[in-house]
Amino acid sequence: MDARFTAEQEEIRRTLRELLLKRCGPEDLRAAVLTPAGYDPALWEALARQLGLPGLALPEVYGGVGCSVTELALACEESGRSLAPSPLLATAVLGVPLVLALGAEAQRAELLPRLASGELTAALAVPGAVLATALGLVGDNSGDWAGGGRAGGVQARQVDGVWRLYGQAAQVLDGHSAGLLVVAAHTGGFARSRTLLYLVRDGSAGLVRVRQTSLDETRPQARIELRDVEAELLGDEDADVAGALAGVGDMAAAVLAAEAVGAADRALERTVEYVRQREQFGRAIGSFQAVKHRLADVYVEVQAARSAAYYAAWAAATATATATATATATATGTGGERVGGLALAQALEALRRAAGEGIQLHGGIGFTWEHDAHLYFKRAAGDESLFGPVHRLRGYAAEVARLFDRKGDGSRAEVTV
Repeated sequence: MDARFTAEQEEIRRTLRELLLKRCGPEDLRAAVLTPAGYDPALWEALARQLGLPGLALPEVYGGVGCSVTELALACEESGRSLAPSPLLATAVLGVPLVLALGAEAQRAELLPRLASGELTAALAVPGAVLATALGLVGDNSGDWAGGGRAGGVQARQVDGVWRLYGQAAQVLDGHSAGLLVVAAHTGGFARSRTLLYLVRDGSAGLVRVRQTSLDETRPQARIELRDVEAELLGDEDADVAGALAGVGDMAAAVLAAEAVGAADRALERTVEYVRQREQFGRAIGSFQAVKHRLADVYVEVQAARSAAYYAAWAAATATATATATATATATGTGGERVGGLALAQALEALRRAAGEGIQLHGGIGFTWEHDAHLYFKRAAGDESLFGPVHRLRGYAAEVARLFDRKGDGSRAEVTV
């Protein structure tokens, strides 16, 4: 593994950081989250049309830039620094890879160029608060999390050759504003129970979308109600939905880890700037040994999380390239090493630590609603609620690696990864 970034990758980071410094300051952020969409449409147009972020990791044949997951992770690291609210995560990290992996060629040709240009945004809707399970981050996603034939969840049935969906999904990232919903629904009853993915277009009859109040305002969420809504099957009925979701989940975890590292790094920078200026007993509080030690611990934790996030992004990019070359796995790279969950756990822990110390070391002002320090803490708590928690991310990674398997004689088995 070559840990050095290419000139192109450095240019992506530099250009995006400059744009976000100009267009997504604290006041801009607070104004954007209060809009109906939950983000600034002008900023999204700049990110999409000028920089091509939605299609950064998409093949050029579908209107993308043709880069890898690594470049997408670096871009999200920069957006994480400013907590920029945008549909980038829901569209480019969750929606686009699923359409690419499972969609029929006609669906790819129709949807992917529009998604890559930012003209169309997407959102992944899974029933219940099980997004992390559906993505295979905290448990096996081949179970009945989409309804299992019982009441609840989202159900799909075919009527006169047309698929109809009914049910409800909550905590759908950018679900209130997305032009395309990728909905996980249960079908087949008990005879042929399975979960498939369906496409629901904006404006479909029977579709009700309500924006929810969320802990992290920079991650707008919605409740989706499907009242006998006409839908289009993504791909075919024999698609490996669980495998595709797990592949996307590992890639998404790597990108989310990089984003959390960017936020943690910025939270630490702001705290260091403050303790250099804030004086007590005639000297800057940053000169006190106890403060130095606390910030040094945070710095080490953030750097360790950054290394883990970069490695996870590299592993996801390598898996995708290998899968594309050999055609033995889906386009999401399900055949490679999966370390995204572990990297995400470390990054979320680092962000929570950096944000928590920032609030503490800012003193009384850090606890006020008007101060920006709480935004980073809410991002850490919100992401852990959606994609974690940390102990479950690590627990499932240990389970997959069989760290705690024992032999018949009671001795611990050899570790296999």
